[in-house]
Amino acid sequence: MLVGAPLGALADTTEERARRGDAVIRTLNNGQPQPNLERLRKEFPFLAEATEAYALGDVWSRPGLDTRTRQIAAVAAMAALGETGVMKIHAAYALNIGVSEEELKEVIYMVTVPAGFPRALAASAVLSELFAERRAAAPKTP
Repeated sequence: MLVGAPLGALADTTEERARRGDAVIRTLNNGQPQPNLERLRKEFPFLAEATEAYALGDVWSRPGLDTRTRQIAAVAAMAALGETGVMKIHAAYALNIGVSEEELKEVIYMVTVPAGFPRALAASAVLSELFAERRAAAPKTP
């Protein structure tokens, strides 16, 4: 038996775990698959499977935190690590599920404390880009 492994990971098949992971992505991404994951699946199928089955199917699907809290935590963690590309994906998911732009800005302000101003500034630039892209893609009201 694997020490520390989630019980679901031991009892479920990889296919079941991947199905849970796919459901997580579709919940966050307005019913659509995640394009980066689909690209990864073509060239690096093992990494795609690990992401879908473990990261999403096992970890993201755990009880204890709601989806909103998980997305805010993911944005904060990725910003603090300087992983702004992944942060942008999670920030888009957060917006999709109702987190506001103002809340995401507050997350970035918090990043200045543990990770410093350079990482927060990089994250703020990426968030500004995301906000502008979403505004440009939004339907125009007469």
